[in-house]
Amino acid sequence: MAEQPMAVFDVDGVVADVRHRLRHVARRPKNWIAFFAAADRDPALADGVELVRKYAADHRVVWLTGRPERLRPVTERWFAEQGLPAGRLLMRPDHDRRPARDYKLGQLRGLSKDGIVAVVVDDDPAVVKRLTAEGFPVRLADWVGYEDSLRRAQERDGRT
Repeated sequence: MAEQPMAVFDVDGVVADVRHRLRHVARRPKNWIAFFAAADRDPALADGVELVRKYAADHRVVWLTGRPERLRPVTERWFAEQGLPAGRLLMRPDHDRRPARDYKLGQLRGLSKDGIVAVVVDDDPAVVKRLTAEGFPVRLADWVGYEDSLRRAQERDGRT
C-alpha cells in the first residue's frame, strides 16, 4: 500500500491563537522571552483544528512551524491537550533568523522528496505567495486576521 499523502500545517495562526501574545512583540523593545513563555496558554482555533482532523483521516499530518526548536516540549504538550494528532513536527532551529517564507520553502522541498505534499495550510500571506509560486498546493488560513506584529515576527525578525 502506498504511503498517504502529507497535509502540512503551520501552528501559530492556524491551530493556535497567538493574539494574546502579540503585545510582547508589537513594539520595541520586543520581549521574545515573554512571547514564547505564553505559548502554552494559546487558545485553539476551531477552524484550524477541524481542518487538521479532517485531513488526518486520510493524510499524514506534518507540522511545519517557525517556532524555535526549544519550544518542542511545549508545542507537543499543547497538541496533546487539544487532541490534535502528533504527526511529524518540524521546528525552526533556535538561531535561524531567515524569513518564514524561506525557512518553510526549504523544509517543504525536503518533505516533497519523501512523498506527496497534498496541501500546505499557513496563515502568512508571504509564505502562501512564495510556496504557491514554487508549485506547492497552499491554502491560506484566514480565520484570524493577520496582525502586522506577527508579520514582522515571521518575516523580518525570523522568530516564528
